[in-house]
Amino acid sequence: MMTMILLSAFNPNILLFVLIGLVVIFLGALLRHYKQPYVVAYILAGVLLGKHGFKIITNTELIDGLGEFGLILILFFIGMEINLPNFIKKWKVAVFGTILQILASILIVTLIGYFFNWQFNRIIILGFVISLSSSAVIIKLLQDNNESSSELGENIISILLMQDILIVPMLIATNYLGGSKPETSEIILQAVGGILLIIGIVWILKEQEITIPFSKSFEKDHELQVFFAFSLCFGCAVMTSLFGLSAALGAFVAGMVVNSAKSTQWFHDSLNSFRIIFVALFFVSIGMLIDAKFFLIHWKIICILIFTIYLSNTFINAFILQYFEKNWKRSIYGGAMLAQIGELSFVLISTAYFANVITEFTYQLTIIITALTLLMSPFWIVLTKKVLKLK
Repeated sequence: MMTMILLSAFNPNILLFVLIGLVVIFLGALLRHYKQPYVVAYILAGVLLGKHGFKIITNTELIDGLGEFGLILILFFIGMEINLPNFIKKWKVAVFGTILQILASILIVTLIGYFFNWQFNRIIILGFVISLSSSAVIIKLLQDNNESSSELGENIISILLMQDILIVPMLIATNYLGGSKPETSEIILQAVGGILLIIGIVWILKEQEITIPFSKSFEKDHELQVFFAFSLCFGCAVMTSLFGLSAALGAFVAGMVVNSAKSTQWFHDSLNSFRIIFVALFFVSIGMLIDAKFFLIHWKIICILIFTIYLSNTFINAFILQYFEKNWKRSIYGGAMLAQIGELSFVLISTAYFANVITEFTYQLTIIITALTLLMSPFWIVLTKKVLKLK
C-alpha cells in the first residue's frame, strides 16, 4: 500500500494538474480584478503551459480527451436551461438566423478568396468555420450577466443551438469536398438517429413535465445523485455517438429532459464541480493550439483576418437580430456576442485538414485565428457594450 502511495507521488499527471490549477488560480485572480471571465484565464494557461509556451504539458492527448468531457457537460447544462415550449417559439430566429449567417459568411469568404485565388473547397470550409459561434463562451457570459432569460439572450441561445445541430451536415459536406463519400449505411444510421432525436424532443414537448425513474430515491442521497446525473448525461452522449451524431447533442437533449422533469437543481449541484474542471481543461486544450512563433511570422494577415471576422460577424448577426429585436443597440450588442469563432470549428478544421481539403498552412492559420477570437471575445463584447453605452 505504501509503495503504491509513493509511486503515485511521482505520477507526472498529478503534477501536471496541480500546475494547471495554480496557473488558473493566478491568472483567474488577476483577470477577475479587471472583470474578465475565467475562460480567458483557461486559454492563457494553455498558451503558457503548452508545447508552444514553456512546454510543460507534453501529454496533449490526455488534456484533449478530458476537454471533450467539458464540451459534453457544457451542452448538458445548456439543455437544463432550456424551456422547450419557449425555445420552439424561437424557431424562426434559430432557423433563419443561422442559415442567413452561414450564407453571408460563405459570401464574405468568397469575396476575399476571389482576390487571393482560393479554391472553391477552401472557401466553403472557411465560410462554415467563421459562421459558427461559441456556445461555451457566450452562454457562460449570458449567465454571468443574468441575460440568458432576456429576449436577446433567448434569441442568441436559439441561434447557437441551431449552429450546434448544423455541425453534422457541415461535417458530411466537408468529407464530400475531400472526396470521401460516406457509406449509404452511415447516412441511414445518421438519419435514424436524427429522427429518434426529433421524436424524443416532440415527446418532451408533449409531456411538458416528465418523471425520471427512481429520481425520488436519490433526493436525499448525494452520492447516488452524482452517479445518476453523470450516467444520464454521458449515456445520452454515447447513444447519439452510436448513430454518428454529435455526443454533445445527446447531452443537450438529456439536459432538456432534466429541465422538463423539474429536477434541474439537484442535477446542477451534482455535476457543477465536474463541469468547472472539465470545461477549464477544454479551454486549456484550445490555448495549447496557439503557436506564438506562427503568430509572430504571420501577424499581419492574422490581425487583418481577425478584425474582418469580428466586424463581419458582428454586423451580420446584428442585422439578423434587428429583424426580431427591433432595437439596434441591443442587436449590435448581440452581434458582438456572436462575433467569435466557436469551439466546434476546431472539429470542422481538423476534419477538413485530414480530408486534404485545406493545406497545412491554412490549418495552422485557421486554428490560431479561431483560438484568438475565443480569447479576445470577452474584450470585444465589453468594448462594444461600452461604445453603445449599455448597462
